[in-house]
Amino acid sequence: MGKPQDITPEFGKLRSFLWPIHRYELKKLLPMLLIFFLITLNYNILRTMKDTLVITADASGAEVIPFIKVWFMFPGSVLMAFLFTRLSNRFSREQVFYAIISLFIGFFALFTLFLYPNRDFIHPNELCDRLQPLLPEGCKGLVSAFRNWSFSLFYVMSEVWGNIVLSLLMWGFVNQVTKLKEATRFYAIFGVGINSSGIIAGWLSVKMSQSIFNPNIPFGSTAWEQSVFFLMATVVGVGLLIMVIFRILHRSLISDPAYRDSNESFNSTQSVRGRISMRDSFRYLFKSRYLCYLAMIVITYNIVINLVEVVWKHEVNELYPDKQAYNLYMSYITMIMGVLATFMSMFVAGNSVRKFGWSFTAMLTPAILFVTSILFFGSIFAKDFIPDAIYALSGMTPLTLVVFFGSLQNVLSRSAKYTVFDETREMALIPLPADSKLKGKAVIDGVCSRMGKSGGSFVHQSLLITFASITGSMPYLSVVLFSVIGVWIFVTFMLGRQFNALTSKSPEAFTPDLDEGKSVEIELQEQPA
Repeated sequence: MGKPQDITPEFGKLRSFLWPIHRYELKKLLPMLLIFFLITLNYNILRTMKDTLVITADASGAEVIPFIKVWFMFPGSVLMAFLFTRLSNRFSREQVFYAIISLFIGFFALFTLFLYPNRDFIHPNELCDRLQPLLPEGCKGLVSAFRNWSFSLFYVMSEVWGNIVLSLLMWGFVNQVTKLKEATRFYAIFGVGINSSGIIAGWLSVKMSQSIFNPNIPFGSTAWEQSVFFLMATVVGVGLLIMVIFRILHRSLISDPAYRDSNESFNSTQSVRGRISMRDSFRYLFKSRYLCYLAMIVITYNIVINLVEVVWKHEVNELYPDKQAYNLYMSYITMIMGVLATFMSMFVAGNSVRKFGWSFTAMLTPAILFVTSILFFGSIFAKDFIPDAIYALSGMTPLTLVVFFGSLQNVLSRSAKYTVFDETREMALIPLPADSKLKGKAVIDGVCSRMGKSGGSFVHQSLLITFASITGSMPYLSVVLFSVIGVWIFVTFMLGRQFNALTSKSPEAFTPDLDEGKSVEIELQEQPA
């Protein structure tokens, strides 16, 4: 079998729009597509369940989320990123993949078989009952996070699954073995696999949330506990399947000389060249204005999405206080999100980059969040001004209308995130040298995303302590929200200028902006990035 040529034959109009893939590329694309599907299938199941567990727990609510993200999530993310860099220094990329996946699978199995069934015994309810009156009312979320510590830990591991497994492990691997020419065609298709998993995950969660208690099943004393067991068994099984497919991918593809470039050591059985550390990664990040812009985009996105989601989940919990009802509603949202995101992956993401360029496509996500935030917060503030007769004519209560606009925002913004945002973020890394990608991505995806979420949670936490409730802090929260969106749009514009300069030049060299006007020449070669 000869080496695949870089010269791409012309596709027909329909095929170039829907499936711009050559037959020889299927051996490379299909296993990656399936792994992406399975990783995000787990992520969607875990995302719905983690919110249900912590928000509907005893003496809890949506106000617990900011405290979890500040006091649990950020340290956990830093620890996992540190673990990733340490493992990368000692083991091959393939071995690191298996080790991290096994760590997650082991925890979810432990939670299902031991922590959750014994929650009443291991949770310090009596201590927290004595502690709550001694603290300000706004600290209720902090006490709840400590009271239900096993749920808080589950929340952390579920959230970090997306950052570590999807972003660092899988996207990091894909960026290493995908050429820029392939990325403009492959990444939109990966988006279809990633986002269609939400449809299946939502369907599974809906079916299991609607199930009734079965006394013949030797687990759980309620229908909800049995639903937890089956959903977590699915997560563990899918995790094992991911490792099997990843192994097949290495044996059938990585060892094939037809897919190796002579200028690139494509042998992933070797450890990462040179030792990397979090300190070196941060130092490298701060020296490059290009990487700093990319880090700021990730940080601002996560601040914005965290600010709006906590408010929305608070409103949903008001409307659906029951565990199964809350999980059922969120599962429907996941299904709708999966349908829309799949549509955007097929018809918007890749075609937008090819026709309108990186900058326009990257601007879509902040624009969507700006418009939908106006609708969502406008419906919240309008409750005190719109007469009840108007709500009666619409057939909706004020709370129902707020939840509707919040759900609309969540569906649109998350769909954009999983398509145009992720695609443009990953494409921005491809032209950079291997060291830049490895070090920059480790910090941006492993730490900066957590910094953004923790930053948004810190804003929530500060406002909760000051105003004692999410409702009381709403006006100040909206000011912060729109200010951060403005920064996000500006940074995206600046990064777009540099990215366009990088990719529009001949593949001889590019000089990205560095601190104090210095520049470093980066060689770009037509080889796996």
